[in-house]
Amino acid sequence: MKITRNAQAHWAGTGKDGQGTVTTASTVLNQTQYSYKTRFEDGVGTNPEELVAAAHAGCFAMQLAFNIQQAGFAADTLDVNCAISLEDGAISSSVLTLKASIPGIDKAKFDELVDHAEHNCPISKLFNTMITVNATLA
Repeated sequence: MKITRNAQAHWAGTGKDGQGTVTTASTVLNQTQYSYKTRFEDGVGTNPEELVAAAHAGCFAMQLAFNIQQAGFAADTLDVNCAISLEDGAISSSVLTLKASIPGIDKAKFDELVDHAEHNCPISKLFNTMITVNATLA
């Protein structure tokens, strides 16, 4: 199965003093502001790294949910935080922190399913960087 999703970016001005917007086809982001300040300082709006972090957290959580289901379990909750680091002009790491509540699963099976999700969610496969998962099973 092939799925294609679309988003657009608009930028006006210089790199430091300009500003732009991003819009997704679903309109969840609809001319959402981004700029130098929202990327490298503090400002109102988004930035590419924040969007990548959201994509990686969401993709990992969904992959893990499928893994858990295939193993015969159902998660009560999977809470994932993703921290993307930008260093010297490249994404240098993606750290996923997972807090999971999955009735009846043992730690060994949990760790196996987390490892699979870490290496096989489509966003993880996209990265050429170190990915770390810190997982806690409640």
